Amino acid sequence: MAQSSVPQQPGPPPPSAPPGHAPAVDPRRLPEASEATRLLCAGTYLDDGFRDEVIDQLYVHEERFAAPSLGFDATRVLAHALRARRVELGWAVGILALWIVALPLTKGLVTVLIVPYLVLGLARWIRGRSADVPVYRLVPAFVLRWYGRLLFLQSALLLLFLVIGDEESDGGLLGEVSESGEVLDLAVGLVAQEMWGIGKPEAWITIAVPLLVAWAVATQRGQFARALTEELSRERFPDRHTDPAEQAEGARSRRLRDRIRTEQHARLVMYGTDDPFCGAGEPYEPWSLSIELRPRKNLDGKAPEPLDNSAVMRHVVPLVEALRVPSPHGSPRLQAAVRDRLRELEIDEVVFLPVDGLPARAAAPYTAEGFEAHRSGAIEEGGETRRHFLRIRVGGWGEEIVTTVFVRVHTQGGMLMLEVAPHVLRPVKPLFRYADRIAHRYRHNHHFGKAVWALGQTPRSAGQALVTVWRALGHLWRVLTAGHAHALPEGPAASVRELGSDDEASLFQEMDVSRYLKSVQDRVANGVTAALREAGYETAEFEQKIVHVAEGGTFIENTKGNVTLGHHNTVTTKNFTTSTPGGDRG
Repeated sequence: MAQSSVPQQPGPPPPSAPPGHAPAVDPRRLPEASEATRLLCAGTYLDDGFRDEVIDQLYVHEERFAAPSLGFDATRVLAHALRARRVELGWAVGILALWIVALPLTKGLVTVLIVPYLVLGLARWIRGRSADVPVYRLVPAFVLRWYGRLLFLQSALLLLFLVIGDEESDGGLLGEVSESGEVLDLAVGLVAQEMWGIGKPEAWITIAVPLLVAWAVATQRGQFARALTEELSRERFPDRHTDPAEQAEGARSRRLRDRIRTEQHARLVMYGTDDPFCGAGEPYEPWSLSIELRPRKNLDGKAPEPLDNSAVMRHVVPLVEALRVPSPHGSPRLQAAVRDRLRELEIDEVVFLPVDGLPARAAAPYTAEGFEAHRSGAIEEGGETRRHFLRIRVGGWGEEIVTTVFVRVHTQGGMLMLEVAPHVLRPVKPLFRYADRIAHRYRHNHHFGKAVWALGQTPRSAGQALVTVWRALGHLWRVLTAGHAHALPEGPAASVRELGSDDEASLFQEMDVSRYLKSVQDRVANGVTAALREAGYETAEFEQKIVHVAEGGTFIENTKGNVTLGHHNTVTTKNFTTSTPGGDRG
């Protein structure tokens, strides 16, 4: 039986390609240097939730295979996630230590600041981060926020009186202020009575604590902003060897990242049954159809040729590859100037293999020989778990829009089945896309603006530091006790790229996705039609069905006729033809 073999094509043809073909590979188009990779790395400094998910999926759960990384490099994202956590953890420990040391040094006076900070932190937690906050959360958050501000104002007045007041007998000004109740409320008054005899040194230390915390918050923010504008700048990021995050790694990090590099771009896809296409994005109108293989009537008595899956693929691949070549533009110069992303279309064969039954993650057959054995076996068997696909990928907008079409053909029982599963990865989250602007605005702000921002972050700094330390300890505890290193392997539970993706795309991007999909699917359909015609089979039924599917309808066959659901469809039966220009018809 004849076999097709489409070699893996990570990018366009080499520089020696003839005129009219795609130009040499731009280093910035490599997955490790793509814009999507850069922005995902930036996201680890801006979104602690995303950073923790990356660490959990790729670092803590050692037994899980890495999802396919289409247009980006997960190892660089993991490196920056670990680096961002180390920096944030160091500052979090320092901030907590500052508050703890301040308690005995101020004889407990620093608690007059801790109480309003806790109230303000509770208000922020109740409100949440969502832009659309329901009233039942907005009202209590508003009340607590202003109550915390009043408490802080009273605490500030107390500290001011302690600093400028004259400490006399019977507690001096502190006792007068506490007993009068005109400035401090009952809670602060009770605290002040318990702090009898506190002098100016304790008050000055208490005042210095939030200022030192604000300095720590501002310094950490400055470190993150410097990382975004320097190491992750568009100019420096493509050079992986100068990336500090790549150099600061331990033995476990190196081992896991070497494994991820092997898995993420391999043509052998180890998957979990719950989400076999993990990493490819959201399904985009997948469809399938089947036709009876009927010999053509004008074969002069000859029998049609055998038609297997490999023969169909041999017709599909050249037509899809031809999408890379620009149409004639009148001159070689104009033709070479075409920048359509279809010029960088990638096409290869992939085999989906379930992880069930593997003794260890390292036992996956990622060698060239292992892949070829599975490819040659899967392309004709039409199995349920091991599946062969033709994977066609177009990366646009700096790999922020990734359109992938999985094509599977199978012949069985005198019928041909065609399965097409388009998937789309949408742009990264808006916060990540604005990383350059956020960092530039912070670094170029004046000192007063930075000071105001840092002081505004001080009330939540202690709570945030506790959360950071707790999460880091949780990761460490699971690494040490959960036994992931020697557990049976699992398929990827989540994709780093999907975790960092937005739910929507711009109109321009959606138009590009539609164009890519229509171009690829038309060529796939033409290839199947050519294979049927060359082998001596009727093509009218296939051509009729593919028209309805291509127009966005759902083709349903039954014994009485055909029904198509969608817009602008034409249904042809033995007795009549019906057009459906603007709605669902039967």
